[in-house]
Amino acid sequence: MELLKLTKDQLFELQVRPVEHGEESRYQEQMARHHYLGALQKIGETIWYVATWRDEWVALLSMSAAALKCGVRDRWIGWDFRSQYGRLKLIANNSRFLILPDWHRPNIGSRVLSLTERRIGADWQMRFDHPLLLLETFVDPRRFHGGVYRAANWVELGLTQGYRRTRDGYSAEVDAPKLVFIRPLCRKPQLQLNHPDLAHLRLTGTPKIMLNAEQMRMLPQCFTMIADPRRIHGIRHRLPVVLGIAAGATLCGMRGYKAISDWADALGQKARERFGCRREKGIYVVPSEFVIRDCLIRIEADALDRALNVWNQAWGMQDDALAMDGKTMKNAVDEAGHQTHIMSVIGHQSRICHAQKK
Repeated sequence: MELLKLTKDQLFELQVRPVEHGEESRYQEQMARHHYLGALQKIGETIWYVATWRDEWVALLSMSAAALKCGVRDRWIGWDFRSQYGRLKLIANNSRFLILPDWHRPNIGSRVLSLTERRIGADWQMRFDHPLLLLETFVDPRRFHGGVYRAANWVELGLTQGYRRTRDGYSAEVDAPKLVFIRPLCRKPQLQLNHPDLAHLRLTGTPKIMLNAEQMRMLPQCFTMIADPRRIHGIRHRLPVVLGIAAGATLCGMRGYKAISDWADALGQKARERFGCRREKGIYVVPSEFVIRDCLIRIEADALDRALNVWNQAWGMQDDALAMDGKTMKNAVDEAGHQTHIMSVIGHQSRICHAQKK
């Protein structure tokens, strides 16, 4: 068999590229069939990769959002839980790595990892508009010892505490500690990840947050007092649910209708249940991009502002001082020919807009 005679020169014919849209079902089917953890849906910023040799699929990788908490990683970086929020997106997690059954050959795994490391920085920048400084992965020592990562020069940091994620946060008892490996993509990654200037890291906007279970349940409740402007006939998704999902996506860093819709599509069944999504044929479904856009453009801005202030009062950061500022809106002229002027009240610490007035 030709695969048994794979030489060093042939090894260099391996290529790694992102999975194309039309290949995603095949990718998921292979993961579900051959990976011991099964397939994994896209959640947040994720890129699926396939390694090929002469157009044959060799290995599959998933690079997704970093773990919210990892003690040995966070101590190695030297940041605290509060400061990591705006920088956690600079780390990607190798959440799946599968070498297909016919391709378990020497050096295949380390070669695939090396090729992925070479291109993932540019891929991440192009797709998500920010750099990537560090890769991480978690290895179950009951099954593997991490040899492929060691061969690819990843650094072993130690073991996790062993608590696993549950619907209410984390398990009360230790389950199975995992080995943590990292691979820096730049020089002095600790210094870069702790840099005080977000602009230096090419990060813009306010830091995103992670929503917990209670916050997901409360978000739709903030919008229950807003009247639904749609006709009753044909409504599939309640207005508080649509607005709650849109607000949750925005809090998690999404910008634009497409990004909000993609974030909603990536929600798991537990998260969809917490938001109060409609259940059809035993599964919870989220509103489409059209429904999200249609609701947001119909809602009065003042009503939406009041509803969001309910959220801020319950979960927002407390401000020691407020600032008032105004802006003349370009090309915004009312019926009397006067140019529109907006006054805003902004929190110094939270940078939240507490109120706006035309």
